[in-house]
Amino acid sequence: MNAPLLSISRRLRHTPFTRRVTEAGVKAYTVYNHMLLPTVFKSVEADYHHLKKHVQIWDVSCERQIEIKGPDAAKLMQMLTPRDLRAMTPGQCYYVPIVDATGGMLNDPVTLKFDEEKFYISIADNDTLYWAQGIAYGFRLDVDVNEPDVSPLAIQGPKAEDLMARVFGESVRDIKFFKFRMYDFLGQSMAIARSGYSKQGGYEIYVDGTEYGEPLWDALMEAGADLNVRAGCPNAIERVEAGLLSYGNDMNWRNTPHECGLGRFCDTILAIGCVGRDALLRVAMEGPMRQIRSISIDGDKVPLCTNMWLAFVDGKEIGEITSAVWSPDFETNVAIGMIDREYWDDGTIIEVQTPDGMRKATVCEKSFI
Repeated sequence: MNAPLLSISRRLRHTPFTRRVTEAGVKAYTVYNHMLLPTVFKSVEADYHHLKKHVQIWDVSCERQIEIKGPDAAKLMQMLTPRDLRAMTPGQCYYVPIVDATGGMLNDPVTLKFDEEKFYISIADNDTLYWAQGIAYGFRLDVDVNEPDVSPLAIQGPKAEDLMARVFGESVRDIKFFKFRMYDFLGQSMAIARSGYSKQGGYEIYVDGTEYGEPLWDALMEAGADLNVRAGCPNAIERVEAGLLSYGNDMNWRNTPHECGLGRFCDTILAIGCVGRDALLRVAMEGPMRQIRSISIDGDKVPLCTNMWLAFVDGKEIGEITSAVWSPDFETNVAIGMIDREYWDDGTIIEVQTPDGMRKATVCEKSFI
């Protein structure tokens, strides 16, 4: 049976690169932050192998930017997150859990600091803009919170550095991981960060201005012709192998950062001012009752996990699988799931209720990559 189609209208925003993505043969989209996000070009597995060997250009404009600008910018940023931001310097990127007043995860974005009065928050799929605006308004902060015309373009894969150097110059090789610098393209200044939603290495270009989208795409494609450059997208197999979390799939506002395995990004005691600090203090001291783990599921290929699969030990429900897919490189079904504390140790044998029936599975303390 054919899968239902996605009806595209003006309510689903196109991106500066949508026309080029269409020309490149995109086969499927999802909706992310009210925008189109490509999910498949040749096939999920073919895209996966190409990503690991060559270089891809990803339209990730759906990672919308929240610009926080003004005298109270740093104060508002600290109110949003339990991570202590005092040591963050201009040119740095931080992975920043954003929580509500109960300590629940609202987003897990990357934040860029330009100076003490300007930050970008590159958000996952959630209307965090309204939360940030509400906090700013409620506390009468001297800050402007808006969504600028900035659309990230990711360059990912082992040949990403060579491609970027051809377009932006050799100095792009010197950008350290989770750092960014400003570069000009056609006279427009744009932030380029050493980051991306894969473990294959690469960059994210914060394309400032819709009119620069297609010229930049074309310049990268032309420069990378001999590098086997292709249009690509975040890959489900590579993501799950690497244990990269997907907000709304693997966690949501019901989960604390500690449940999501993000405790290392929380300085709850030091992050004075965070609106969720008090709620997280107890969790930080006692530890979570359940936590995300990587999991290997036995047997033949499971279908791509699009709904939660329950996990059991001796008939007792002990968690759920939130993402799962067959890994060609590891020759097993790789998965991510939320597991109760007494069963999350490395090597614990569990059972997973898949659409094809009950499967034996093994909890892994670390991701596969």
